[in-house]
Amino acid sequence: MTATFDPSLRPQAIGIPSIVETTHRGERVWDIWSRLLKDRIIFLGTPIDDHVANLVIAQLLFLESDDPDKDITIYINSPGGIVTAGLAI
Repeated sequence: MTATFDPSLRPQAIGIPSIVETTHRGERVWDIWSRLLKDRIIFLGTPIDDHVANLVIAQLLFLESDDPDKDITIYINSPGGIVTAGLAI
C-alpha cells in the first residue's frame, strides 16, 4: 500500500489536502482528516469551543467503540478556548 499527496485532486476543497492511497484493490482518495482518523489519530488545530469539543468527543467515542483496546493519538495545536469545552474532551 502506498499513499501520495495530490493537492489538485479536490479543487473544491481548498485548504483540505487529499491523499491517494493505492492498494491491491485499486486507488482510494481520502481527505487528510479521514485518513488520520483511519489511523486512530485526532488532530485538533483550532480554538476549542463547544462545537469543536463535540466533534472531538464524537471521534473519540467512535474510535473507542471500534476497538477499545487500541490507542488513540491526539495532536493538539490550539491557542486555547473555552475551559469547559476543553475539560469535556
